[in-house]
Amino acid sequence: MKQLVLDLGADQAQSLDTFEVGQNAELAHLMHQFASRTSREHFAYLWGETAAGKTHLLHALGATPGSRYIGAGAAESDFVYAGDVSLYLLDDCNLLSADAQIDAFALFNQIREHGAYMVSTGPVPPAVLPVREDLRTRMGWGLVYQIHGLTDDEKIAALTHAADARGLTLSASVLPYLLSHFRRDMRSLSTMLDALDQYSLETQRPVTLPLLRDLLSQANQEGDPKA
Repeated sequence: MKQLVLDLGADQAQSLDTFEVGQNAELAHLMHQFASRTSREHFAYLWGETAAGKTHLLHALGATPGSRYIGAGAAESDFVYAGDVSLYLLDDCNLLSADAQIDAFALFNQIREHGAYMVSTGPVPPAVLPVREDLRTRMGWGLVYQIHGLTDDEKIAALTHAADARGLTLSASVLPYLLSHFRRDMRSLSTMLDALDQYSLETQRPVTLPLLRDLLSQANQEGDPKA
């Protein structure tokens, strides 16, 4: 059981197909266009609350050929334009250092010059992002989208669908309790669902509230409390 708890923080593959769309249907369609480099717009800026799915989308796009993901604290070389990279993915723009902001500004200009693509993200709209004014202007060049997080009902519906897909039967109280006592982002919730499935198989117990409480209790003991 200890290994199950330790696996709660394991990375899961992120793709456009595993992004829970919710109220973001238009945005999801646009991201597919960026993935295929068929969008008429070459720049997009995505903003929203933590765990809304911004990094998920950038990592998904980063899996397409000719893409480069640039995260917070990226090396200076990551901001150098390359002819074999047609899509640049700049995450957490609010965390860019002063030097990185200069590098990002230059990269925006080169992307536009060469007809490549850029998707960038931040917690707020570009107009109020705490970066240099000229960089804010670049981030507003293309489309600006707010990513809307899933409602609790949408999260429960998505998790129920995922459980049904793997033939996992959940008692009615499991998912509402999980939302109230565990981290609320979909990546963590999906990982916990995987752990519940495995724990149920290993213990030969159905996925009920007592089983979930056992798993959460042991997760807390391993230093993985509700975030």
